[in-house]
Amino acid sequence: MAGSGQYEKPSGEVLGRAAEAFGLLAAPARLHIVWLLAHGERDVSALAEQVGGALPAVSQHLSKLKLAGLVRSRREGRRQVYYVGDPGVVAVVRLMIGQLAEQEQGPEYRQGHGQVYERGAGPVRRLRGTGA
Repeated sequence: MAGSGQYEKPSGEVLGRAAEAFGLLAAPARLHIVWLLAHGERDVSALAEQVGGALPAVSQHLSKLKLAGLVRSRREGRRQVYYVGDPGVVAVVRLMIGQLAEQEQGPEYRQGHGQVYERGAGPVRRLRGTGA
């Protein structure tokens, strides 16, 4: 009942899974990986290069993200290609990073009516009633 102002209380299991997902995204390297994957599929070598981490470390981060269901992969020949399989995760990551970038960079990130545009990305909707 999102429109009525009343919300169902989430179960303890849902809150636990959400806390676990946010905990995984709390590591800057993993957040960077999800951010990159939100903008396109990549293999572990490309991710390691762009994140600036060692291949084994990035691979370990990907394994944790994959176990949590935040990242998925598929085989392309000899390569394993990673992507974010849940659009909701992409929206949360873009919203948070877009908000912080807007605060840091100033008004050039803000355009239109309550929409934030990251460089090279589309609009990110703000969450009602959160100030975000």
